[in-house]
Amino acid sequence: MTPENNHNTAVVFDFGGVLIGWDPFLLYGPHFNGDRAAMQRFLDEIGFAEWNALQDAGRPFAEGEAELTARFPQHAALIRAYRERFEETIAGPIQGSVEILRALKQHGRTLYGLSNWAAETFQRIQPNYSFLELLETIVLSGEVGLIKPDPRIFQLLLERTGRRAGDCLLIDDAPANIAAAAALGFQTIRFESPEQLRQELVRRGLLSSNGVKA
Repeated sequence: MTPENNHNTAVVFDFGGVLIGWDPFLLYGPHFNGDRAAMQRFLDEIGFAEWNALQDAGRPFAEGEAELTARFPQHAALIRAYRERFEETIAGPIQGSVEILRALKQHGRTLYGLSNWAAETFQRIQPNYSFLELLETIVLSGEVGLIKPDPRIFQLLLERTGRRAGDCLLIDDAPANIAAAAALGFQTIRFESPEQLRQELVRRGLLSSNGVKA
């Protein structure tokens, strides 16, 4: 897309891994004496990724914890710690990405958020990140009961914003989400780093080396 025909493009940001650093090792690492591989074995044993996705899709944590602790009573304290001390999994803002977000907003770009995140935990961290207020619309999986890469959550974003898929650029770090959005006609950038993102936005005419093109 060239600078001449990109003026209507809205930019849609994922949160975890793009704007905000998230890593369970920050919480669980001390329990495993700093051994990331040992922590990963624990997470794999309890099926953490699949379990956590259900909370991201709207299941209450109380229900999820009851189910998982019943299956793994020996890990009950660690399972409950994820919700109780969720803030410890957050590494903070990814500064380079936040700088890009602010630059886009400063120059009039329309910004949205589309994130897989449990409503209960997002509500706790949201006040700490004022840059999220720059997003005109946020579609949060835990609030709407849909989770990426389900096409319906992308369609919901379009309905809420009145946008066409082709007028939206999704920035996300998950290949499955990028593929699902692209299949619906979204423009996409798979996020790898702030510098990579900046270079790609420059290539597409959405950023210049000194800021954002009007």
